Amino acid sequence: MKPTTVSTLRQWKQQGHKFATITAYDFSFARLFAEEGIQVMLVGDSLGMVVQGHDSTLPVTVADIVYHTHAVRRGAPAALLLSDLPFMSYSTPQQTFDSAAQLMRAGANMIKLEGGKWLAETIKQLTERAVPVCGHLGLTPQSVNIFGGYKIQGREDADAERLLEDALALEAAGIQLLVLECVPVALAKRVTEALSIPVIGIGAGNMTDGQILVMHDAFGITGGHIPKFAKNFLAETGDIRAAVRQYITEVENGSYPTPQHSFQ
Repeated sequence: MKPTTVSTLRQWKQQGHKFATITAYDFSFARLFAEEGIQVMLVGDSLGMVVQGHDSTLPVTVADIVYHTHAVRRGAPAALLLSDLPFMSYSTPQQTFDSAAQLMRAGANMIKLEGGKWLAETIKQLTERAVPVCGHLGLTPQSVNIFGGYKIQGREDADAERLLEDALALEAAGIQLLVLECVPVALAKRVTEALSIPVIGIGAGNMTDGQILVMHDAFGITGGHIPKFAKNFLAETGDIRAAVRQYITEVENGSYPTPQHSFQ
């Protein structure tokens, strides 16, 4: 299979072709996702909660992400693979370079980090050193203790303007993708239209260029609190492979996420 690249995603944005992405943590699911048509995957620090059983993403280490990146890459050799820089692994430029190098050597095509324009100089230096970057704005789970919980971001006008400014600053610094998490639909639409790079939403409505779900949410095996944006595709299809195909179809035709999966 021809590898999926950032250029592929840019073409999709220009063509108005929406795309589905998903988190992956092991060889078998990565291979299944690739076989059913998922071309972009994320080794997310969400593994701290859904794989390791922690109550947040904070305990995840670079070594954890490296381990799972190796496994996912073996399962999906042609996918565009993003890997998260975990909590406090990019607090200084040099630390960021070291962390990113480990993830890229493990098989990532791009690293993802959480934060606004304060990261601009670090992002610029990463891209100058041949490390593609995906930004992450809105609800950034590593900041859970600052936010006081997992709360919707950008509802107030000032907050929305600040987020849009951050998005534009990150694009100017060199990010090639942006994840928007748990923001109102109208704000997600503004950001998506303002940026030339693809925007991937999670809990951000159906106006973004792509969608991402934690695989456990897509299959209804998340314990405890179930996010509003989650949809159990497995319950509707009764088969994991069919569930993945249904997810892809509904993202591509814009029927997922619905208003009931979104925030106004």
